[in-house]
Amino acid sequence: MRSITALAAAGLLFVSGIASAGARDELDTFTKGLKGLDGRFTQQVFDAKGRLKEKSTGRIALSAPRLFRWEYATPYPQLVVADGKTVWIYEPDLKQVTKRPQGAEERNSPLAVLIDPSRLDAQFVVKDAGAANGLQWLMLTPKGDAASAGFRSARLGFANGGLARMQVVDQLGQRTEIAFSGWKRNPSLPAATFRYTPPKGVDVIGG
Repeated sequence: MRSITALAAAGLLFVSGIASAGARDELDTFTKGLKGLDGRFTQQVFDAKGRLKEKSTGRIALSAPRLFRWEYATPYPQLVVADGKTVWIYEPDLKQVTKRPQGAEERNSPLAVLIDPSRLDAQFVVKDAGAANGLQWLMLTPKGDAASAGFRSARLGFANGGLARMQVVDQLGQRTEIAFSGWKRNPSLPAATFRYTPPKGVDVIGG
C-alpha cells in the first residue's frame, strides 16, 4: 500500500489531560454537539529527515461512532472507507481493493474521537503545546501501546473554534501534516457515503 493512504487507513486523532484554557476551550467548542463532519484537506508527508515525499488533496467525511471516508483527488484518486466493521482501500490505477477488519487504530484515531470526545481522556495524554502560526496547539500521546494506535504523537491546531491543522508522527519518524478547510458540522450525508462495494474487475486483497 502506498504511504499516501497510511494516515487514512489508520484513521487518526485525539485528546486528554490538562491543557491551557485557550487550546482546550478551542477543542471543547469544536467537539460540542458534534456527530459528523465533512470538509476538505491538503496533506503533506515528510520522511524522518524532513524531506517532502508526497502531497495530496481531497475530501474527508466522518460520522459517529466509527464511520469515515477519505477521498483523495490529487495527485491520483484513492478512496478509504470505514463502515464500522471493515476498512476498504481502493486504488483505481492499480485496479486493487484492500480490505481488513476495522481495528484499534481506527478506534484510537484522533479524528474519530472528535465525534466521540468521551474517549479522549481514556486513550490519550494531552499537553498544551502553546500558540504558533495563529493556532492553539495540543500535543496528543497515545496511552499504553502506541503501536496499536498507529502513531507516536499528534498535534492538533485550533483557531476560531475549529480544527485547522493536524500533524502526526509515526513509529519511524515520518511526519504527516494536514490542513483542513470548509468544515461542515453535522451535515446530512447519504448512507452510501460510508458504504463500499468493490467494482467489477478489480483484485480484492485481504478479508
